[in-house]
Amino acid sequence: MIVAGEASGDIYGADLVREALKLDPDLHFSGIGGVRMREAGVETLVDSGDIAVVGLVEVIKHFDVISAAFRKLKQILLNTPPDLLILIDYPGFNLRLAKVAKKAGVKVLFYISPQIWAWRQGRVKKIALLVDHMAVILPFEAPFYQKAGVPVSFVGHPMLDLVNVVLDRSAAASSFNLDPSRHIVGLFPGSRRNEIERLLPVIIAAGCTLKKQFPDIQFILPLASTLQGDDIVAQLAAADLGVTITRDRIHDMIRACDAVISVSGTVTLEIALVGTPMVIIYRLSPLTYQLAKRLVKINNIGLCNIVAGETVVRELIQDEANPEAIAAEIGMLLTDHSYHSAIVAKLGEVRSKLGRGGASAKVARLALTLCDCNSNSTVDEPELCR
Repeated sequence: MIVAGEASGDIYGADLVREALKLDPDLHFSGIGGVRMREAGVETLVDSGDIAVVGLVEVIKHFDVISAAFRKLKQILLNTPPDLLILIDYPGFNLRLAKVAKKAGVKVLFYISPQIWAWRQGRVKKIALLVDHMAVILPFEAPFYQKAGVPVSFVGHPMLDLVNVVLDRSAAASSFNLDPSRHIVGLFPGSRRNEIERLLPVIIAAGCTLKKQFPDIQFILPLASTLQGDDIVAQLAAADLGVTITRDRIHDMIRACDAVISVSGTVTLEIALVGTPMVIIYRLSPLTYQLAKRLVKINNIGLCNIVAGETVVRELIQDEANPEAIAAEIGMLLTDHSYHSAIVAKLGEVRSKLGRGGASAKVARLALTLCDCNSNSTVDEPELCR
């Protein structure tokens, strides 16, 4: 059983499944995922787009759907337990499911750590009781778990294998029918429906401000696998910004851009690895934000900034995430070439901190080792697990 509760997990889960099936084609995967995991061969019992929300208030609003998904997987774990439960991020849901798995005698592999080093560090004690092995993707996470006695492996970041752009900016822009001689700005409103509801209007308003300042500006927006066109098309049409919408070749799309407006999330790391400057924005419900302010123990929320260990790209959070501030930062990135170049140089240093690639293949070997499913395969116990 494999569970990914949002778009980035769907991507990583699909890659992991493909690598595992190379090692043992007789494996069967079922659980929670999106279109990419289905394409990789996973029997998705629940679509991840239906449960992809963040924040206390947001979870309460979607409680019935999330609760139904949990009950469905719980019954399977108890009645027809799989050989292994693979959990990808999504900690609020997945740690509860891990508790059920332990009761059922099912081993648990947690891939992509909850960000407990950022807030609620005490949860590591709970993880130590529920998780058989933690596969982490950021180098500073491994010592954190080792100190708590949790079996852990640093596998590197899976994004290193997924971000591979060969086109230059001009060719990338032309491939999307965009004019490379004009400014191009990417709009990344998120992969969760509640993010779209809260942040897309702000991003569109910033786009309208930019359109007044740069009349020939072009916009492009990648639609996450967890979303449908209906989630955004009406709002974009009303704004009349002429936004190009795409689902595929996201990294070529990022290369085509001069700058990007992005919500906080894994995508900021993808943008950083391509080397395109951005502004990171985020808004939560007032209650969730006040709770987060008291709990979060790190200075940045953008993953690219966290990996860099400094604020490389500007973050606009809550009230600061307004159209005027967003447009002002993008305007600087489009007109101040020294500012733009300095950020590009800093982003270039991020890749070296994320390992050497091959994360999905390493986790696939680890998974087969844990569930003893490798009798018909050529899997060797990975050195990283010893």
